[in-house]
Amino acid sequence: MSYEAWIGREARVKDRLGEGLAARWLATFDLPRPHPAIMPQGIHFALCTPEAPTATLGEDGHPARDESPVSFLPPFPMPRRMWASSKIAFHAPIAIGAAIERVSRVAAISEKEGGSGRLAFVDVEHTTKANGTIAVIETQTLVYRDAAPPDAPLSPPPPGEGRFDPAGWDAHRTLTPDARLLFRYSALTFNTHRIHYDAPYAVETERYRGLVVHGPLTASLLLQLAAQALGENRLRSFSFRGLSPAIAGEPLHLVMRKGEAGYDLAAFAGDGRQVTQASATI
Repeated sequence: MSYEAWIGREARVKDRLGEGLAARWLATFDLPRPHPAIMPQGIHFALCTPEAPTATLGEDGHPARDESPVSFLPPFPMPRRMWASSKIAFHAPIAIGAAIERVSRVAAISEKEGGSGRLAFVDVEHTTKANGTIAVIETQTLVYRDAAPPDAPLSPPPPGEGRFDPAGWDAHRTLTPDARLLFRYSALTFNTHRIHYDAPYAVETERYRGLVVHGPLTASLLLQLAAQALGENRLRSFSFRGLSPAIAGEPLHLVMRKGEAGYDLAAFAGDGRQVTQASATI
């Protein structure tokens, strides 16, 4: 089946960054209320969230896809969906109380064969305006994969004997994302993907070793690390790519250092396995 008809499809959503959402975001990350009332970078992940009725959700919790003209994303037969990467340009900060409008457009679709079977990639460009001014432009890459065999090895492998060494990094923070943090982030972003809160589904169906930490949650934590080192709302661009799943209840090392063209950021598991690769400019 050809999916060219989906390229160029658009979705428009309006929202408002209210006091309640701002307070819940800050509380989730143990952050104080900002003065003036300008929210930290990353808040756009919790704006203009999916509005699909519960009855239209697929088994994994994502909105079901079909061949109708109103289906924003293509109906790939591969059931497993992941947020593979994002490239983000920050144009203006977002204030509490701002009226938000987001236009999302399917920019590209590609398919290929991978080591684990068929893969389909969708690039979605999100343009977010706050009070009529462009605030964030993000190109998000989604990847769809075949279902995992019921006897597939759990991913990622159990922690090895190695230990992460922060030497060579300018900033380093360690935390252990637990189920409470994952639940709150799912609620903030209205993300019903079951790998983040349904442990039996994550293990038995998707063959992960436990609850999976959201890719944008790790990205949000890296943005906060950058803000601590460089100041709030200093980044001009930020890109991140998931390399390996982070599992709830296990230590996560967040690091940053000055690079040749900006800043290098990353997240590592306790045994040194790299979870996320990222870069930023100011």
